[in-house]
Amino acid sequence: MALNVVIMAAGKGTRMKSAIPKVLHRIAGTSLLEHVMRTATTLGSSRTVVITGHEAAQVEASLAGRDVQFVRQEPQLGTGHAVQQAVPALPDAHETTLVLNGDVPLIGAATVQRLVDACGGRRLALLTIELADPTGYGRVVRAGDAVRAIVEHKDAKPEQLAIRETYTGVMAAPTALLKRWVMALKNDNKQREYYLTDVVAAAVAEGVPVVAEHATSETEVAGVNSPLQLAELERAFQRAQAEALMEAGVRLADPARLDVRGTLTCGADVEIDVGCIFEGRVHLADGVRIGAHCVIRDSRIGAGTQVQPFTHMREAVVGERAEVGPFARLRPGANLGPEVHIGNFVEVKNSTLAAGAKANHLAYLGDATVGARVNYGAGSITANYDGANKHRTVIGDDAHIGSNCVLVAPVTIGAGATIGGGSTINKDAPAGQLTVARAKQMSLSGWKRPQKAKKA
Repeated sequence: MALNVVIMAAGKGTRMKSAIPKVLHRIAGTSLLEHVMRTATTLGSSRTVVITGHEAAQVEASLAGRDVQFVRQEPQLGTGHAVQQAVPALPDAHETTLVLNGDVPLIGAATVQRLVDACGGRRLALLTIELADPTGYGRVVRAGDAVRAIVEHKDAKPEQLAIRETYTGVMAAPTALLKRWVMALKNDNKQREYYLTDVVAAAVAEGVPVVAEHATSETEVAGVNSPLQLAELERAFQRAQAEALMEAGVRLADPARLDVRGTLTCGADVEIDVGCIFEGRVHLADGVRIGAHCVIRDSRIGAGTQVQPFTHMREAVVGERAEVGPFARLRPGANLGPEVHIGNFVEVKNSTLAAGAKANHLAYLGDATVGARVNYGAGSITANYDGANKHRTVIGDDAHIGSNCVLVAPVTIGAGATIGGGSTINKDAPAGQLTVARAKQMSLSGWKRPQKAKKA
C-alpha cells in the first residue's frame, strides 16, 4: 500500500531566539528537518509533503533537489490547520498518510513503521508515550483499552491532567478519512486553533478503530523548542553513536566527549581520545589511534597510523603506519603514503607524499609531488601561487630540503638532490647535487645601530 508522509515544518520557534527557522537548527551537523526527511526516505514513502510557513523560502531551499512537494501554512492556526493545507496534495486513493513533525528529529524508522503497520490503511494509529511529567502534552483518554479522545493540556479537566499517557504528535491514518476529518475541524477551544488531535473524536464517532503504538523512548519523540532541548538531543544522539562504536570494538577514552557528524566506520583495535569530531564520511582502518581534540572530515586513514592531538584533516587519504600531528593540517587533496611523517604546524594541500617522506615541523606543502624518503626541512614552503594561477612542485626520491627554503613553482628537485638551508629555488635543481641559492653573508665593520631620537 502506498504511503504518504506529511511533515509539519511551519513553526517559528520563538523560544529558540534565533533568526534561523527552528527546523533548520542542527543536530550532528544535520538540520532537524533533514533528520526527519531521512526517516521518511527509509520508509519508502511514495509522496512527501512538507508544510512550511515561517521563513518558508529558506526552509524549502534547504531541501532543494529532493522529491518533495511544498505547501504553505500562512498564517499558522494550529496543527489541524497545517494538515488542511496538505489535503489538496494528497490523493483520494486507498492509501495511508503518516504525519511527522519537522522539529522531532530522532524519531526511529522502526517505530514509525510499526505505527504505519498498525494503521494498515483501515485504522487511526497514534504514537503515544507515558511521561512522568506530562505537562504541556495532549492526554490520551481511554475507555478501557480503547482510545476515545486526545485532550490538549490547556483544555483538559483535572482528572484528565492526571493521565500520564500522552500523544507524541505522530499519527498514521487512512488518507481519504484523514482528509475528510481535517477539513471538518473546528476551532472552538481556548486557543482558537484547529487541533489535529480532534480527528480522534471524528474517528470514534464513525466507528473507525483508534489504536496506539508506544514509542521506545522519550528521546525519539522529543521535540526541539529551545537551545537547551537542542543541546540535550545532540548529546543523546552522540551517546547512541558512541555506544554503537564501542559495541563494535572501538575504544573511546570518554563516550561523552565524541561528536560524529556523518558516518564513521572503524576497523579493529581503533582508539579515539577525547574531544574528537568526525564529519562527513570517515574511515579508520585497523589499529588507528586518534589523539585528543582532532577534527577529521571526509578522510580515510590507513592501518596502524597515529594521529596526534589537535590535528585537522579534510578530504585526505593517509597510508598505513603514518604519523600525523600534533597541530597538523591536511587540506583537500592531501595523499600520504605509508610511513609518512607530518609533524607539528605542517600544512599539506593537494599534495602527494610517497612512502617514508617526512615534513616534521613548521612547513607548507601545496600542489606538490614528493618522492619516497624525502626529508622536508623546518620552515620550508612551496610557493605555489603566482597571484593568478597555481603551479606544481616535484621533489624526487631521497631529496633533502634544508630549513627555511622557498621552492618557487613550477620547479623540479631531482632525486637525491640537497637544497641548502635558506635557499630560494626558482630553477630546477639537478639530481644528486647540492644546490644553494642565497645571498652572500657579509659583516660590516663600523656599522652602528640606529638610536631613538632624544626628546626635546
